[in-house]
Amino acid sequence: MISTKARYALRVMIDLAQQEDGGYIPLKDISARQEISEKYLEIILRLLVKGKLVRGLRGKGGGYLLTRRPSEYSIGEIIELTEGPIACVACRLPDAERCPRKESCITLPLWEKYDALVHDFFFQISLEDLINGNI
Repeated sequence: MISTKARYALRVMIDLAQQEDGGYIPLKDISARQEISEKYLEIILRLLVKGKLVRGLRGKGGGYLLTRRPSEYSIGEIIELTEGPIACVACRLPDAERCPRKESCITLPLWEKYDALVHDFFFQISLEDLINGNI
């Protein structure tokens, strides 16, 4: 399941991408448009800044803006930044301990294929695709 934090992060990224002036967008404006509390939005934006998906500027005239063009962001990178790796079972996580049943696990190919489908789905769609309805 995709968390509220990841869904809100997508909404924030879309909001920033839709702003035409190219300047910093104040937190309160994003909060009002997206109907997300400023406090929760600060948490999400902190993650997005740390992940270098957005740039923040404090003070008068400050706010947030994208660091790249919308076509250069994949939906998958936004989700993984807020959620962590997309994996359907624990043994498929990047830092998982080696499973002693790996060689004999009949279900492993199923999980590998499912993870590949989900990963490829989210990583082949750009922020621009989502905004333009090209999915």
